[in-house]
Amino acid sequence: MTTLDEAPPWEPPEARGGATDVQIVLEVNRNRGVSGGAVLDAPEEVESVWGAGQRCLWAKGEPLIVCGPEGVGKTTLAQQLVLHLTGTLSGGFLGLPVQVTGKVLYLACDRPSQAMRSFRRMVTESDRQNLDERLTIWRGPLPFDLAKNPTGLVTLAHYFGVDKVVVDSLKDVAADLSKEEAGLGLNMAFQHAVAEGIECAGLHHQRKQQSGAGKPNHLADVYGSRWITAGAGSVVMMWGEAGDLIVDFDHLKQPAETVGPLKVIHDHLNGISTIAESVDAWTVVRNATKGVTATGAAMVLYSEPAPTRNSIEKARRQLERLTREGKVHRRDGAKGGRNGENAAMYFPLSVIDGGQQ
Repeated sequence: MTTLDEAPPWEPPEARGGATDVQIVLEVNRNRGVSGGAVLDAPEEVESVWGAGQRCLWAKGEPLIVCGPEGVGKTTLAQQLVLHLTGTLSGGFLGLPVQVTGKVLYLACDRPSQAMRSFRRMVTESDRQNLDERLTIWRGPLPFDLAKNPTGLVTLAHYFGVDKVVVDSLKDVAADLSKEEAGLGLNMAFQHAVAEGIECAGLHHQRKQQSGAGKPNHLADVYGSRWITAGAGSVVMMWGEAGDLIVDFDHLKQPAETVGPLKVIHDHLNGISTIAESVDAWTVVRNATKGVTATGAAMVLYSEPAPTRNSIEKARRQLERLTREGKVHRRDGAKGGRNGENAAMYFPLSVIDGGQQ
């Protein structure tokens, strides 16, 4: 990748007759400008911090936001993710691999004593050296408002020598997130960070539920300015009652395919979260020996008796990926029917191989 480092070296303002503030800032950030041919070096598939292929919960260069009410295990989940990022915990997390690279800064701004006790349940004395080398924990509120100082996240990361920052939680690093200015400032903080190669994730809350309202399942249900989620690559909603052992895990915004929906079970005593129930497109097709359409798959995947067009298309994308991967066989249907839909059928290859084509 060709950068603009070939430009003349920077000189102090007095040496060039006085540079403007903008010129100075551009010099400091000159590595962000690249030649047009750099697009040919960009990966064709999404690269994951947490995920694999098209099943990605946290994409490189795209912030992750995990939302939900109090007590559903957001901190428990985030801390396990951090320990996987540092290599303290091994193996996949919630069925997906986690990339172990660099160092992590965990901003325990919300009830830091409780956060430390939660971490303690997940590790042993044998983990001390790795934790000292790979993890830094900030306890308590930041000494500045991140929305008003959007380069502050980059400064923090550079100060502690980390390349990943997990914020627990967003309400503690920026005031009045319901205001557009605060949302824009916080989004700018994340964008500055990812532009410098610093991966970001944050915990947040949903809007206050109205009486009789169902489970929040839209980006509009996330509390605060719309700009908070606008700059995120992935948004997850965890839902349940405080202290529930099993909670819903819904992928509201995706960098690629939708992951889940999942049921996550929390072992609060030991700080371990696992998938209690996982229904994906492969599970649906595998159990459909007579085949299944995208509409039928959406009914199961999203628990919708009459799935929306959006749900059907999400299911279809997953089925098409499985077809490309050679895991299922697609039999095209004739045009026609409701809305002229092509009712293609998808079969597990074991059925095709068994002569039931």
